[in-house]
Amino acid sequence: MPWQKGISTMTSTSLSEPAPTLLTGLWRRKLPHYPDTPARSWYLAVVVIASIALYYQLFVTGAVGNELIDYFDLSFAYFVWIFIIGAAFGSAASVLAGILDRWGRANIVAYGVVICSLLTLFAVPAATTKEVYLAVYILISVVEGAVLVATPALIRDFSPQLGRASAMGFWTLGPVIGALVTTAISTRTLDTHQDWQFHYRLCGIICMVIAVVAVLGLRELSPRLRDQIMVSLRDRALVEARARGLDVKALERDQWKQMLHLDVVGSALGISLFLAFFYTIVSFLPVYMATNFGFSPAKANALGNWYWGVNAAALVLAGIASDYLKVRKPFMIVGALISIVGLFVFIGFTDEPDTGYYTFAGVFVVIAIGTGIAYSTWMASFTETVEARNPAATAVGLAVWGGMLRAVVTLVLFGLLIVVNAAGPLVNYGPRLGEIQQEHGAEIATIQTVGADTLTALRDNPADQAAQLRALTALTGATPEQIQATIALNARYPQELQTLQAIEPQTQAALAANPADATAGLAAVGQVSKALGIPVAQAIERLTATQQVPREDLTVAATVGPKLADASARLQAVGGIPAADAAYLADHGAQVQQAREDSPKQWERWWWICLIAQIAFLPFVFVMSGHWSPRKAAAAAKQHDDVVDRELGGLSISPARGGGCPARPPPPPRLGPGAGSFARKVPLLSGDTSSG
Repeated sequence: MPWQKGISTMTSTSLSEPAPTLLTGLWRRKLPHYPDTPARSWYLAVVVIASIALYYQLFVTGAVGNELIDYFDLSFAYFVWIFIIGAAFGSAASVLAGILDRWGRANIVAYGVVICSLLTLFAVPAATTKEVYLAVYILISVVEGAVLVATPALIRDFSPQLGRASAMGFWTLGPVIGALVTTAISTRTLDTHQDWQFHYRLCGIICMVIAVVAVLGLRELSPRLRDQIMVSLRDRALVEARARGLDVKALERDQWKQMLHLDVVGSALGISLFLAFFYTIVSFLPVYMATNFGFSPAKANALGNWYWGVNAAALVLAGIASDYLKVRKPFMIVGALISIVGLFVFIGFTDEPDTGYYTFAGVFVVIAIGTGIAYSTWMASFTETVEARNPAATAVGLAVWGGMLRAVVTLVLFGLLIVVNAAGPLVNYGPRLGEIQQEHGAEIATIQTVGADTLTALRDNPADQAAQLRALTALTGATPEQIQATIALNARYPQELQTLQAIEPQTQAALAANPADATAGLAAVGQVSKALGIPVAQAIERLTATQQVPREDLTVAATVGPKLADASARLQAVGGIPAADAAYLADHGAQVQQAREDSPKQWERWWWICLIAQIAFLPFVFVMSGHWSPRKAAAAAKQHDDVVDRELGGLSISPARGGGCPARPPPPPRLGPGAGSFARKVPLLSGDTSSG
């Protein structure tokens, strides 16, 4: 139609860039027009899937952590430092992404997934030393840190404010679905493919397919379009019309200065602290559940699936509800409070090793619901807070958030290494000690009862009588005097005591009560004959000889003698432990035992830190943009629609059709250094930061 041709010509010349084709779109990805809903949904879906792929590549390290520790002979501390260093470099890359935004947000995402996939597919499996592995992991973390900023920027560009929370809810599925994919695939392949390289290659192949889709199919808005605020899809025609008069270079000046304010920096810090618990369990849930509650890795990962699955649903549903009510702040507060209550209950089970699987699952469901409600609505509110200062500075604002998040994750991991230092011995030495325990459980119980120092003294000098006495006292529970007396009696009456020890305790008790008990006497003869392998007549002779031993000596020998014989056998069995196993026990047994005692208290202290961090998030909600009341938010939406209708009427453009030929050039938006004047023109979600 003629009017459609007119508006198309106007916007094409005003934006001075042709639409990208399949070939030119490999690099020039900027769209001169705001896309229709099917295309917009496609771009949003590609961004979400790319995010899932990146987190899958990042989390696969944890899935094969035990195999990596064995292959590279890593200590637990070194393994944690891999995550710490990666997070630190990722933080720097997130900040740098705010500068690289001119290169193209879609290019950062598309080629970032390509680079990560190639590293995962080829470079990581080829690593033969822990230093090379660390270097490649750093490269992956750098790319991931940059893409972390570009993906939510694209989500913001393609989602008007009234649908922002829903879109961000889907975007925040990236780490959650990434964790679910990692767990689901590794659970089904670890038993048949125990080489960690296989899992990286499989991950690389899957993500390379996604990378090809992103390279071919991902696009982004031109700066003239994305540097404006779009409250609803009704604004589309007006945004395109205004783009002709937009001074992009002016909007791009002093962006970092505009973002370094409390509402941006403070809220980024708040959500980063709030996620301390999330990043702890995503990295160390199997370690925590295994070392404190005896859960197998499969059982611990299954427990994590309760969290990821419920969290994914909460992220999306909370976003939809937030968009429907047009408010963010109440959702952030309610979600945070739910998570805090769940975490408080979770802490209560720290010292209860018998807590069941489904009890933990129920608590995790509560925490996951609260976290999902708070996080998806926070992401929407944060982008709107950035827009209130300057919509053209979205990438810079998200760079502040990305850098802050990775910096806090670095500190969280480092803090965990210090606070929960018992995890090191349990992870480093616990598995091998567990194997030795399973094979030599009785002997280890003897070692723990006697004490390593006493056994070391006996090993160095088997004739050490003081050490012998300490060992026998610990094993029998008798006094040193009773043990010495029994040893003397054994030397004086060896045959008589051997005969008595062959009689069963019940028979001995019957004879002690009535020496003339004929039935007990016959039973004693039979038991001695059978136990010692001698004729009945000889058994009678030996029983008669026991009557020459004084009764008080017999009492001591009968009480302590069997215990002493058992203790001697146990000490001899300890000597049967292989030398390598015995040395490992001697070197690490006491350390692991102490770590097992310390671990519950240390983890409890850490969970309290995570809870305090979540509480610290609450005050920052009050400095962010947006309304508290759905009624006032709806009134603001109506006011905004009236403004749009008036401006479109002045331009002779139909908001329903999204087009029309303007009767006059559209006025450029009045954007000052902080973009405050334009923000006040669309007050729905980006204006008032405290009232309403």
